[in-house]
Amino acid sequence: MYSQDQIEELRRLQEADGTWRFCFEGAPMTDCLMIITMRMLDVQGEELIEKLTKRLAALQGKNGAWSLYEDERGNLSATVLAYTALLVSGRYKLSDDNIRQAEVYIQTQGGLARTHFMTKFVLAVIGQYPYPKLSVPTPLFLLPSFAPMSMYSLSNYARIHLVPMVICLNKRFIIPQDIDMSHLLLGEAFWFKQERNVSSNLIQQGKRLALYPKKLHDKGFQEAERFMLNRLEDNGTLYSYATSTFYMIYALLALGYKPDAPVIVKAMQGLVSYLFHTEKGLHLQNSPSEVWDTALLSYSLQEAGVPSHDPMIRAANAYLVHKQHNKMGDWSIRAPRAIPGGWGFSDSNTFVPDNDDTSVVLRALKGEEMYEKVWQRGLSWLLEMQNKDGGWGAFEKGADNEWLTMLPLDNAEDAIIDNSTPDVTGRVLEFFGNYAGLHQGHSIVKRGVTCLERLQRQDGSWYGRWGICYIYGTWAAVTGLRAVGVPASDSRLQRAAVWLESIQHSDGGFGESCRSSEKKRFVPLSFSTPSQTAWGVDALLAIKGCNAESVQRGIHFLRHREKWTERAKSYPTGLGLPGQFYIRYYSYNYIFPLLALAHYDKNNS
Repeated sequence: MYSQDQIEELRRLQEADGTWRFCFEGAPMTDCLMIITMRMLDVQGEELIEKLTKRLAALQGKNGAWSLYEDERGNLSATVLAYTALLVSGRYKLSDDNIRQAEVYIQTQGGLARTHFMTKFVLAVIGQYPYPKLSVPTPLFLLPSFAPMSMYSLSNYARIHLVPMVICLNKRFIIPQDIDMSHLLLGEAFWFKQERNVSSNLIQQGKRLALYPKKLHDKGFQEAERFMLNRLEDNGTLYSYATSTFYMIYALLALGYKPDAPVIVKAMQGLVSYLFHTEKGLHLQNSPSEVWDTALLSYSLQEAGVPSHDPMIRAANAYLVHKQHNKMGDWSIRAPRAIPGGWGFSDSNTFVPDNDDTSVVLRALKGEEMYEKVWQRGLSWLLEMQNKDGGWGAFEKGADNEWLTMLPLDNAEDAIIDNSTPDVTGRVLEFFGNYAGLHQGHSIVKRGVTCLERLQRQDGSWYGRWGICYIYGTWAAVTGLRAVGVPASDSRLQRAAVWLESIQHSDGGFGESCRSSEKKRFVPLSFSTPSQTAWGVDALLAIKGCNAESVQRGIHFLRHREKWTERAKSYPTGLGLPGQFYIRYYSYNYIFPLLALAHYDKNNS
């Protein structure tokens, strides 16, 4: 049982507006970009730069590298960005020991050319890495949404970053900084992976577009500018993401905007609002997680027996209702029949609803008569977002053209499209079955079940795109299938249970390394984490029931919170981009153990 003391702790942590505001701690990339951008704009803010550099320097490992998770020996792109930011800040120089140690690590890993293409982009903007010789024809921005090379063929997160990048690349935009990193450019500079047949054909098509008249290219730049400005949130950020906002600032400067232009000033103010004081110092969140955390906690607390009329739940749900979207965002291009009704991830997000947030909010609001119209709008939107293959992606439907993953870009298979994933599909099905009364007989559910069957791996697991990783995906798929009526005896579920029990630790917990997302296979972690244990236990509970030894051992781990180590509580179990961006959701140490224990108590009563 989740103790009353822990529920009261959550009550104390709730903000006056009904939210829970935990840090969305990602990679140090955002801190680096903030330092670099402030220097580019010549913004006065030495106290802020001091705080950011202090935390950034403290994160460096003994081997001179910066790592994104504990069992990573170093991350080249993160190290290059941190190295660059510390030098640009003016608080460190080449002769400093930590800078020299970082240089040694960078050189042993192959230098700047081996970094991620998004790191190369930042280096190019400050004159430390050459732009590629190839330009991207701007008439691409004028293509209709149904064209195979339209920017709407890409995932929304790829689109919102690539548009400003293309502007800077084509303009060869540079604001030089007073540093020299040429000694770290070892060998030939390159940007893209080895071209394959599909990407070569795309490049040939691009060359044809490049022959269009200059006026058409100018219109392309104007369309790219309009695209960005029409997607600004009220706080000045682009799509509510810090990274895309930084890129937009660079693109606007490339288009001739002055550093003190109102749109740039407001964007910087929006970024400042994302700062969070962590135990290790000041960190810039890429996109705060207020809606996600608040919805998950409201839903989990209600599962644990806190009534919906409790002031804590009332305040949380009133906030969530206020955050329902009412704009026709980019998602409507491929879902024209859908009426706005979804929810986004952060407080500032009004353009980008997603299927996962929407299904969680609807769980939290279920049964509240005063919110019935809000709930029905959300359900209708979610039903319309199903892909042709029966599954659900994160943000949009139909952005799943597999051939685009052949583009010669790092992480193309992870970020360039928004295809159906087991974790989102499973969670949507779990919502349908347990909260919307939709089961296997419903055509939409039937197609979702078929999608999950197709995505299951031979070992019985499923890959989770937005969490670490196979434990996360398997939990979501299993609980989704069970909720819509797939019996526990089903061979797919039995295979999943065998796999889960095979990876359970001797302490009853579960632990999986972030490397799983990079290797695309399960990589164990030497210790158990609270959230991954909760996922594993909840999945086994759904298949094997309360009395299974594996369930009992997992529940024992979750109940003894005093035994959770700090390394276990701080290990990142959220995923943004494999190899580049992992997330420490500090809220997860409350949410998922609470949920698993609540489900256990319900099944054991």
